[in-house]
Amino acid sequence: MTEQTPGRAQPQEPSPHRGIAAPSPGERLARTMALGTGALFLVVGVLGFVPGVTTNVGDLEFAGHHSGAELLGVFQVSVLHNLLHLLFGVAGIALSRRGIHAAGYLLVGGVAYLGLWVYGLVIDHHGDANFVPLNSADNWLHLVLGVAMVVMGLVGLRVVRGGIGSQTAM
Repeated sequence: MTEQTPGRAQPQEPSPHRGIAAPSPGERLARTMALGTGALFLVVGVLGFVPGVTTNVGDLEFAGHHSGAELLGVFQVSVLHNLLHLLFGVAGIALSRRGIHAAGYLLVGGVAYLGLWVYGLVIDHHGDANFVPLNSADNWLHLVLGVAMVVMGLVGLRVVRGGIGSQTAM
């Protein structure tokens, strides 16, 4: 039995709630958007090598416009193109661990995809500059992906900073 001295606080049991706080709803939203986007890119990167899902997989080149393989029979792909999807997917999954990194991944990735869209518009699709390779379907997809990722990134930044889905004032 311990003696209690008046006016002195007694040592308390350690709280089971100490440590890292649970992520806020906004943080979870940003992380989920990045995780989902990264997973999607990972799946697309793998499917780019799968016969049946990718037509003419025997004509898959490492890089360049000569690659005859098309994901879903529409989007021209090469080994380099598929590897870029895989790397982008791994980055999204890795950066989804923290809300601010997840939002940054989406925003920077979206801007990169918008840049790729512009690049696809200005190059000759049958020239050496088309090393990824890109076709018209890729260009439209890159525009949609770029806009969607920028929007998700901006929403992610807003929610992580406490503007949406948070009890914290901005």
